[in-house]
Amino acid sequence: MSEIKTHYRTCNICEAMCGLEIKYQGNEVISIKPDQEDPFSRGHICPKAVALQDFYHDPDRLRTPLKRTATGWEEIRWDEAFADITANIKRIQAEHGNDAVGIYLGNPNAHNFGNALFLPHFFKAVGSRNRFSSASADQLPHHVASNYMFGAGMAIPVPDIDRTDYMLIIGGNPVVSNGSMMTAAGVPGRIKDIKNRGGKVVVIDPRKTETARIASEHVFIRPEKDALFLLAMINTVISEGLAKLGHLESVVDGLNEVKQACADFPPESVAEVVGINAEKIRQLAREMASAPSAVCYSRMGASTQSFGGLCLWLTNVLNIITGNFDREGGAMFPLPALDLLQRTPKGKPSSYGRFQSRVRQLPYNNSEFPVATLAEEILTEGEGQIRAMFTIAGNPVLSAPGGDNLGKAFAQLDYMVSVDIYLNETTQHANIILPATHGLEVAHYDIFFNSFAVRNTVKFSPPLFEKTGNQMHDWQILKALASHLTGTPEDGSTPELLLEMGLQTGPYKDQGINLQKLKDNPHGIDLGPLKPCLENRIRTADGHIQLAPQIYLDDLARLKDYAASDAERRMEYPFEMIGRRLARSHNTWTQNSQRLVKGRNPCTVLINVEDAERLGITKGQTVVVRSATGHVEMEADVSEDILQGVVSIPQGWGHNRKDTRMTVAATQPGISINTLTDAGRVDPLSGNAAFNGTPVAIEAI
Repeated sequence: MSEIKTHYRTCNICEAMCGLEIKYQGNEVISIKPDQEDPFSRGHICPKAVALQDFYHDPDRLRTPLKRTATGWEEIRWDEAFADITANIKRIQAEHGNDAVGIYLGNPNAHNFGNALFLPHFFKAVGSRNRFSSASADQLPHHVASNYMFGAGMAIPVPDIDRTDYMLIIGGNPVVSNGSMMTAAGVPGRIKDIKNRGGKVVVIDPRKTETARIASEHVFIRPEKDALFLLAMINTVISEGLAKLGHLESVVDGLNEVKQACADFPPESVAEVVGINAEKIRQLAREMASAPSAVCYSRMGASTQSFGGLCLWLTNVLNIITGNFDREGGAMFPLPALDLLQRTPKGKPSSYGRFQSRVRQLPYNNSEFPVATLAEEILTEGEGQIRAMFTIAGNPVLSAPGGDNLGKAFAQLDYMVSVDIYLNETTQHANIILPATHGLEVAHYDIFFNSFAVRNTVKFSPPLFEKTGNQMHDWQILKALASHLTGTPEDGSTPELLLEMGLQTGPYKDQGINLQKLKDNPHGIDLGPLKPCLENRIRTADGHIQLAPQIYLDDLARLKDYAASDAERRMEYPFEMIGRRLARSHNTWTQNSQRLVKGRNPCTVLINVEDAERLGITKGQTVVVRSATGHVEMEADVSEDILQGVVSIPQGWGHNRKDTRMTVAATQPGISINTLTDAGRVDPLSGNAAFNGTPVAIEAI
């Protein structure tokens, strides 16, 4: 029997970058535990990490290309698959143009070292501007705000959580998510540290979340009212003479315009709609403005709503005018060893708004269109109609708004290719499925999440297990597809080679940071806490922060109209639905891990105690939840932890469709929240899907 060995790596299931210590024997995993010596995660992991071994051994996982035939799925060789794809994609583009082929990228691409580096080469080979991704179901308001205020979509400020004295969390649940656009493993410990040093953490959320339970204070707010709350906070800071720019005074443009814009939103004018009394709003504004250091962090609840663009703009404004930007304990810019922002010259024109989607004229941003418009771009006939699709590591039938309609759209495509390890609700519509290696079989370096991390560190993880047989890595599949589509031979580039080049030209090159040094330090290397570095990170032409971009000032009229018509919207659908994140789940792609789905079904609708009593609903009872787009039946959970008039359903479930091979998921299928969400509800500034605040009705069966 072979000896038990130890392997260290970074978990790549979510963005927390937790260090893992994996004991293994041969090709069998013995245990997965936290790496106590990892300088970033500091001995923290969440329950999802154990799923890495489940993905590796999963009998449902595909290992050979599949082709859909009249009699069912057939295993084929890689060369057959590439030949079939090349012939059909070229045929469709020759007849209908390059844009007749669409590309959708799922969330795992952001966690895939090879894909992050080789997708641009694949995009160029396909030659279509019809690209979509899960980013527009999640985070586009962050990128749009950074683009307009700081000159680049990747110039994302994050909370310096380890040194702040006051943290205001709006619509975020970092105890479960480990940050999200604030990569921060072990948030419970970090919040405890804030409180132990005499600081305060306040959570603003329609639900008393896991984060709210350990915070200093929780304040209920009605869904989609966060922009009004933030405007009232800013109004208080300015009207009471608490605004200060500190060391940024000479590089901030637009303060007078912000003063004028927020003058129409005193706390008293928004309190009833927001659900927070005026004095409480003023108290929170004064606390933040007077704290030695403070930071406001807004996330999913603020981002995935009809006013997500305003929310993320106003979050930045609040941090800046309270003197808490680019300073210790405030909102700061990370400086990663592989620096994506370094490649963006100052004053470079943004892709935002360069094009509009064909059917609904939604904005093009970050070189893609919003996923909310994908179904109609396939279903609506005419010039520019999408007739073929590549989906890469994504399951938008479950994760995108109006997912049922998207499934119908995929079913009518002329041709579809999926790069995925499962036959699932989306890939069942493909003509060809190309399975890649995954998790423990791949090298890993966090290309994106070091750019959002609350501490500067660097780490490379080699593969634990070698790929077997005729398996291919994702990046090898992408290179092969590009080669076949363009008719050019593949070059010798690899992810490791490109990483080495990036490290040797990055900000820590003088410290000898290169790939070999990372391999020699398997726990990772600590590069230190965040430092003020605005001058090196900002990408506006003049190096100034644009505090009041016109696009946001113009959108305030829409917000005013929304606030004025609040009472009229609750007639047919009296409840507002919000999402809910689970510690043992990540989007749609962890549901085939038995360790994560075993036990009681967590996919319930959470209802306020008084609402349940009024409707005659009891805990555990099956209820019907209806929206303008569909209805679901599910188990009710009754609690005081949810605001009256609000219901909450977890995201990432619904694995109960036909023709899939995810047997573990089928035992705990839940329902898909996106049967209820409406692809027509978006934030018009970014095109991001508006999941939160979906109007619903609920009744007992």
